[in-house]
Amino acid sequence: MYSENNLLQGLNDKQLQAVTLPHVSALILAGAGSGKTRVLTTRIAWLIQTGQTSPMGLMAVTFTNKAAKEMLTRLTSMLPINTRGMWAGTFHGLCNRMLRAHYREAGLPNTFQILDTADQLSAIKRVMKVMNVDDEKYPPKQVMGYINSCKEEGLRAHTVDAYDGHSQKLREIYDAYDQQCNREGVADFAELLLRCYELLEREPHIRAHYQQRFQYILVDEFQDTNRLQYLWLKLLGGAHNSIFAVGDDDQSIYAFRGARVGNMSDFQRDFQVQNIVKLEENYRSHSNILDAANAIISNNQNRLGKNLWTSAGKGEPIRIYDAYNDTDEAQFIVDEVNMLQNEGVALGDIALLYRSNAQSRILEHTLFSSNIPYRVYGGLRFFERAEVKHALAYMRLIGNANDDTALLRIINFPPRGIGARSLEQLQEAARQNECSLWQAATNKVGEGKLGSKGLDGFVALIRHMVDQAYGIALGEVAEMVTTVSGLMAHYQNDKEGEDRIENLKELVTAAVAFSKQDLGNHHNMEEDADLMTQFLNHASLEAGDHQADVGHEALQLMTVHAAKGLEFHTVFISGVEEGLFPHEQAAYENGGLEEERRLMYVAVTRARQRLYLSYAQSRMLHGQVRYGIASRFLDEIPAELTKRLNSKPVAKSYAAGGQYTAKPGVPPVAHSSYPFKIGQSVRHGKFGEGVVVSYEGNASDLAVKINFGSAGLKTLMLEYAKLEKI
Repeated sequence: MYSENNLLQGLNDKQLQAVTLPHVSALILAGAGSGKTRVLTTRIAWLIQTGQTSPMGLMAVTFTNKAAKEMLTRLTSMLPINTRGMWAGTFHGLCNRMLRAHYREAGLPNTFQILDTADQLSAIKRVMKVMNVDDEKYPPKQVMGYINSCKEEGLRAHTVDAYDGHSQKLREIYDAYDQQCNREGVADFAELLLRCYELLEREPHIRAHYQQRFQYILVDEFQDTNRLQYLWLKLLGGAHNSIFAVGDDDQSIYAFRGARVGNMSDFQRDFQVQNIVKLEENYRSHSNILDAANAIISNNQNRLGKNLWTSAGKGEPIRIYDAYNDTDEAQFIVDEVNMLQNEGVALGDIALLYRSNAQSRILEHTLFSSNIPYRVYGGLRFFERAEVKHALAYMRLIGNANDDTALLRIINFPPRGIGARSLEQLQEAARQNECSLWQAATNKVGEGKLGSKGLDGFVALIRHMVDQAYGIALGEVAEMVTTVSGLMAHYQNDKEGEDRIENLKELVTAAVAFSKQDLGNHHNMEEDADLMTQFLNHASLEAGDHQADVGHEALQLMTVHAAKGLEFHTVFISGVEEGLFPHEQAAYENGGLEEERRLMYVAVTRARQRLYLSYAQSRMLHGQVRYGIASRFLDEIPAELTKRLNSKPVAKSYAAGGQYTAKPGVPPVAHSSYPFKIGQSVRHGKFGEGVVVSYEGNASDLAVKINFGSAGLKTLMLEYAKLEKI
């Protein structure tokens, strides 16, 4: 058993101040690597050991079940107590517990069930079917996002503003969905918190009971709370309870999930917080890394303000690599990883971070080619992602319509009204005739026996895609598949479809890169069909067994969002370019750039000893070469903290009218060597007739910009465009 002295031993002055605060509300600004979890757990142990409360007299709120379990495990190692009945858990878990105890007052049956995300979506679809709502105009996933967002703001259907017919219909669906859930005695995740909040607000005797019981409320990751979570805490806190809020406004990176960094300022005002303790001593990183993080985040406005420091010394400079292109960047990272391994750094202690999931594709390909085992943390490898597999299935059908596995994957995706019964009939016909599902479907179309507009439409779609694929390059096939199939449109209607759309665009890039790297240009359908087959085989191989099994040593790949809370000996942050990091959409969102800067702060502070930042002067995005510039975040790091590993020459690339822009790599292509003159008419197999507008790039990746009239302005890789003079 810990004595009080043992319990507090090893705490620095600020940690000790936080742990031993009197019965007052306090805000603990806990910087990255500052011992936040230790402070929170020790505070609980100290309150219990000194007799200020019992294990049943406090509530600890976390954001994940894992964090709650870790807290309780640490607590039992400090004190000989039974933590089984303690109120420690997530917002949803604690609300569920409260609703179970007061189900009658909450208007729920005592055996109410909780809907997971899939169940909620299914329930919404049933409501919409009864209401005869067009699911193309009101995609169910979008409706689900709307309902959950309303609930997270504490709004019921009758309190939501409706500005037009569309929002009025959404409100009606929300109201009908609520009624259906009440009839069936079920509650979704967002409902747990809203129903519990309404219970406490409506029933003063229940509210008073919990306010009296939980005189100490401790909240982890306070910067990630949304509006309703804060209002729920505010009700429980009342006028006299102590709320011990631990968080870091500089690490608030979940605005897209409803997190509201302003809750920290509201908390100071609403609870008249006088005690703000800043945990600034970092036990993770060397000072060069921390000084860089401090310099970056200092450019944000309205911060509560803190500066991380360490006694561990300056450490190594931050290494910055300026790559010619994304392939060069990926190869550099692989070379450095090999060097680190030779120095004795474990693969599992090296992380490769990127801003968006789609960036992983070129990195994975290079790691795969170099036989370096890797693991995608909190996600799937590129070619395993559902949207990518859907697009590949369409390509497989174009190449081989008798591929039943591919057909079954996308015959009703995106949804086209093909029910289980229609599919059963098709499979039975295939068995009887000993043929593929495609042959069975086309036979029925020819005989006029399909009896399903969805199946008829699917057969017509695949035939159309086969026709479209004839005579065009592999990259153009991939682009055609993602659009004509309806996949792009489907994910555009998905609240969280942005990453999936980026992955589909990156698939086009992968196809173009595969053509260029492995087989070069092809000029007839037979060779192009073979190229597509080889690309599909390549995708299958990279989705194979190369990723390390759990428990085996592997390089860690992840988005910056997934990296929060983790730490590594060495961290690579790739794609530190304007438009990628910060993301191009940040410029159009209120507070978007500041959120991106907090993301960069989180990324930098994951590194303990060595940090690499890399960017590419050009990269393949969405099947086209794009030229970029280094991120503003690099300029915000003091030069004395960094080590520039290289300096690339910059050449001028001329376009129409004699204007030029800076381009990386080799000298520009001379005008005399252009195959088509500016203003010349050309013909393309897919886009038809057009006029050459300009050129960009260099000899290795020359691109031509063409105005195709109704098809719009297109930039095509000259090597693969297969243009004809008119």
